[in-house]
Amino acid sequence: MNVAVFGLGYVGSVTAACLARIGHQIVGVDRDGYKVDSIRGGRSPFFEPGLDDLIAENSAAGRLTATTSAGEALARADAALVCVGTPSERNGNLNLEQLRRVVADIAVCLKAHPKPFILAIRSTVFPGTCEQVVIPELEGCTGVTVVSNPEFLREGTAVKDFVEPGLLVVGGADAGSVRRIAGLYESLPIQPCLVSLRTAEMIKYACNAFHAVKIAFANEVGALSAALQIDAQEVMSTLCSDDKLNASAAYLKPGFAFGGSCLPKDLRALVYRSRQQDIHLPLLESALPSNGEQLKRGIDAVLARKESRIGVLGLAFKEDTDDLRESPVVSLLEHLIGKGRDVRVHDPYIRIDSIYGTNRNYILNAIPHIGRLMVPEADDLMKWAQCLVIAQKPSGDLARRIAASGLPLVDLVGSSTAIRRT
Repeated sequence: MNVAVFGLGYVGSVTAACLARIGHQIVGVDRDGYKVDSIRGGRSPFFEPGLDDLIAENSAAGRLTATTSAGEALARADAALVCVGTPSERNGNLNLEQLRRVVADIAVCLKAHPKPFILAIRSTVFPGTCEQVVIPELEGCTGVTVVSNPEFLREGTAVKDFVEPGLLVVGGADAGSVRRIAGLYESLPIQPCLVSLRTAEMIKYACNAFHAVKIAFANEVGALSAALQIDAQEVMSTLCSDDKLNASAAYLKPGFAFGGSCLPKDLRALVYRSRQQDIHLPLLESALPSNGEQLKRGIDAVLARKESRIGVLGLAFKEDTDDLRESPVVSLLEHLIGKGRDVRVHDPYIRIDSIYGTNRNYILNAIPHIGRLMVPEADDLMKWAQCLVIAQKPSGDLARRIAASGLPLVDLVGSSTAIRRT
């Protein structure tokens, strides 16, 4: 493809040079004459390992050039990738001045010379920016579609990250345009993730936030380990050796609050012991309050329903166990009962007369009359209920029966998609 890359900073220059290496015809665009002259002269405008040679090779081959003129760059282009900066304002919001200016320049050119065109936003922008800022700016431009194509490049390893990507995301409403932009990278060893426009924008933020949380987590574990004269590197390297639960996709799915006999107790112990050491661990200290907010969101979602008879599927803190200790569902039931709601519960592994010890004491202290609320069979619960609260992930057979019931659902564990597919 013939592609114009707007913005020749770290992201734009690496993107332009690497796309040219793949075989596309690339024109870089920037107001900064130094950056443009650097690209034209076969040099990188800044230091990035491997980039100088890449620019020199592709400039010499005629696949990469640069200009300060948007019109010149767009004259033969089939698509444009916008790679301008979106720096923070003092209040933390994004400054979209460069993005607005570039999109406005592109709109002027495309209105003067209409043609089918794809505008891909590679800059990091908050979800909704393409719909609320970019698309309105292009009003009157016929045949133009907008997609989001966020970058996942790290300074210092950006060229390697581009040619050996861990993630490739393209999002948009027009499937053909999404596939066409994904096709820019088809020679790379990666399967593209084709998603919606806002999803693509959000994925970039989710990735960066996760990276920040991982660094903060490792540093807090390191700080506490050091105070306890423990080798933090040994702790974290051992933690990361578990790719089933730790360095994996385990637990990384939106759902209900956590509970059980381990996570809440151990977090409280870590926070208590760190304070004894005069160590402040804001990330770990915030985990239980964050969990409480998720529980509150679940409670509010159920209380927002107008139905009088509410059936709850699941009582233990997760599926396939009878452990009720610190189950968020118990807290949910307490709130619903306190608000006067008519509630019944089914859990395939909970029989109040057969549980014992701390498990039995916990539930009877929280809800003394829980036995009267339990329904032995899921089908009987669904016949009685006017609304179902999904508090545990249902089995395939139960998911089919839930779908067949036609009842409105409040899904607290992210299983609605599976239920709809049955």
